Amino acid sequence: MEQFKFRLGVHPINWVGEDVKEHGEHTAFETIVDEIQALGLTGTEMGRKYPNDRDVLKKELAARNIQLVSQWKSVLFSDRSWHGQELEAYRKHVQFLNDMGSKVISTAEVGGSLHFDPRRTPNEKEVLRLDEDGWSALADGLNAAGRIAQEYDMKLTYHHHGGTVVEQPEEIDRLMELTDPSLVYLLFDTGHAYYGGTDPLALLRKHYDRIAYIHLKDVRQDVLNLARAEAWDFVTCIRGGVFTLPGDGCIDFGPIISELVQRGYDGWALLEGEQDPGKHNPFLYAQNALKYIGSLQFSDLRKGQ
Repeated sequence: MEQFKFRLGVHPINWVGEDVKEHGEHTAFETIVDEIQALGLTGTEMGRKYPNDRDVLKKELAARNIQLVSQWKSVLFSDRSWHGQELEAYRKHVQFLNDMGSKVISTAEVGGSLHFDPRRTPNEKEVLRLDEDGWSALADGLNAAGRIAQEYDMKLTYHHHGGTVVEQPEEIDRLMELTDPSLVYLLFDTGHAYYGGTDPLALLRKHYDRIAYIHLKDVRQDVLNLARAEAWDFVTCIRGGVFTLPGDGCIDFGPIISELVQRGYDGWALLEGEQDPGKHNPFLYAQNALKYIGSLQFSDLRKGQ
């Protein structure tokens, strides 16, 4: 869209689930990238149906004028005993993304999470919040990983995320306070902000100087209310359809887009719904989201002239 400086892309998780494997399980890679191209978008993240062969992936994306913007990287830095192996794996991840022309690394701590922490057992029911030692270890690990990213002229962008230990507003604030601003940036996710109890616009304004990457995601308030009432865990929320694309949920994106335009944000912003593609057609939802965002932005710009 020509109304603003930032670049719009779309996440493959709209077609194929990452946390809920049955969502889009039979969708082919070619379907995803063909539809991204048909939407007129030029940015995507790595998805589990994407080719593992680097040369093949480059060829397929280049043929459609699509840039690989990033790829999620789970880390377990809150436990210092994991730092060595985690940093080694992080470097390999960075090298792959650097070779693909990416500039940001979507990074999230999985320690304490029910669904992502390899040390947890299936019978556990609560996310284990970090203690003082955990916070210190997490900050040190992220700063070290941020230095690796910096070696390749890339940025570690921390993804605050539902069902993890950096989810709630005070946890996001603390992470920003404990980490080096020159090494650790923020992946601002509107949907996960709202899900975690944060006003997305307030978060954007408070930490704008740290934001280097954005996911534009909406939330269905009625589903979130039910999830809270019935104490659903995060993956149950995904299955229940708590998230959707902008314009289909309760978040007002007008002030958010306006804020990004006024501040001159020129990085990537990816549309992300993370819902069952069998019930919610990814292409049509993305089309509607583009129309919604475009109309908001056009209106806001005219008001400012």
